[in-house]
Amino acid sequence: MDHTPHRFDASGDTGFSLIELVIVVVIIGIIGAIAVPRMSRGAKGAADSALKGDLRVLRDAMDLFAAEHAGMYPAGADVAASLTGYSGVRIDDLSPTRTTSAIYGPYLRAVPKLPVGANKGQSGFTGSAPSVTVTGGGWYYNETTGQVLANCKDAEADEAGVAYNTY
Repeated sequence: MDHTPHRFDASGDTGFSLIELVIVVVIIGIIGAIAVPRMSRGAKGAADSALKGDLRVLRDAMDLFAAEHAGMYPAGADVAASLTGYSGVRIDDLSPTRTTSAIYGPYLRAVPKLPVGANKGQSGFTGSAPSVTVTGGGWYYNETTGQVLANCKDAEADEAGVAYNTY
């Protein structure tokens, strides 16, 4: 029995064959084809979830404001200042700091930015119905009812086809 170590010659016995390399490249391509769509779907789902969370926060702030102001919602022109500042018993008594007359609030640290649609990144409010316009703020606000919706056109929808402005 020969106990000498095997020696490889320079004929290529130690490398990978072309077939092996092609198989590895094909497998990596298949994995990439499966992973990329799943990751992009995850990002869209995250934006949809962020919208739902932001709407919940805004609606809760509106409800708390109304509870402390005898059922009145912030005035349309002052809605952002009303939610992020201090207010008194009268809803138009607004102040960026707490005073003896401005004792309620703030209800939000900042108005969240719209995470989806053509107005993505905008944090202002508009009184125009969201199905009509995409210009203006990120949020539609009805000062009579306190309703807050995403300021998106009807065509802007999630993966299930539900319009963002109906969330």
